[in-house]
Amino acid sequence: MAEVEKNIAKSATVTSPRGTVAPAFVSGMLAGARHAGHDPVQLLAAVGIDPRCLAPNGPRVPLNDYAALYNHLNRVLDDEAFGLFATPMRVGCFEFLCRAAITAPHLEEALARSIRFLRAVLPEMAIRIRREGDSAILEIAERQPLAIDRVFSYEWLLRLLHGLACWLVGRGIALDAVDFPYPRPAHADDYALIYTANSQFDAPWLSARIAANLLELPVCRDEPALQHFLDGAPGKLTMLYRRDRELVQRVRDHLRNALPELPEFHETAEALQISPRTLNRRLEDEGSSFRAIKDALRRDIALARITKTQQPVAAIAAELGFSDPSAFFRAFVGWTGISPSAYRRRLRG
Repeated sequence: MAEVEKNIAKSATVTSPRGTVAPAFVSGMLAGARHAGHDPVQLLAAVGIDPRCLAPNGPRVPLNDYAALYNHLNRVLDDEAFGLFATPMRVGCFEFLCRAAITAPHLEEALARSIRFLRAVLPEMAIRIRREGDSAILEIAERQPLAIDRVFSYEWLLRLLHGLACWLVGRGIALDAVDFPYPRPAHADDYALIYTANSQFDAPWLSARIAANLLELPVCRDEPALQHFLDGAPGKLTMLYRRDRELVQRVRDHLRNALPELPEFHETAEALQISPRTLNRRLEDEGSSFRAIKDALRRDIALARITKTQQPVAAIAAELGFSDPSAFFRAFVGWTGISPSAYRRRLRG
């Protein structure tokens, strides 16, 4: 008991440089263990999480502690799906899922293999990916009603597939839109950090849309990369490719505030009072780079302007610091596979 109290006290003072998660995600992750008769307070204390997070308006949970809980529950339940489904997804399934995918030539085949694998270990869920014009749509539905925390079951499975896809190709994959098959939950604001700000609810099944040309990205992982990745996985997936990583967000905010001018790397390091070497190393630790942040910032703003405004393309290009509209045009085609005007027409359609 003294050790439990020590862990609880520790968690109350910890702050995570990699962000936090809403308590609802913790409650959802614990739902299967509760159903099986486990004490959630003891499970939280084992990884140093304050059990007050389970109370209404409880504190947010540091992301690294959430990842530790993910792996702890997998071991305790011998189920990498947290006891949410009638058929357990035994420990080791995630590793073999990765092994099935890393030898695929491109993302489309990797996802196809992943879906076939999940069909075998999670027969309650129907998963497919299909092309629709310039988009690819990942669809997830239940073959029979889910009895234990339906919301978290969908949240987890989408995060699993999206996070794995990002890791396989070595870059973040933007979700253009996601329709979730349940009413908007109270913690939906976190969806902008984990999935996309363009989230809709009360859909008949889950539909996640990405640019179709992203399916052609080559899978760039090999056996040594997999061995490194599996150290801390699958909980590690919760910490990758999120939009609230501390230094990434600070750099992004600095660049956004400087638009239409974009500071150089050394200017950004000086503004953040970090040496260029340290800035580069810490961005690498967070799975990013200065160039990637700058490119993603321009992409996100460009997509928002094209989607939500009638601004002329030339005005958007100038706002984002492009030297001329043709440079913006080439960048936009690189991001989406189509021109800005075609993207706008597709959304209207």
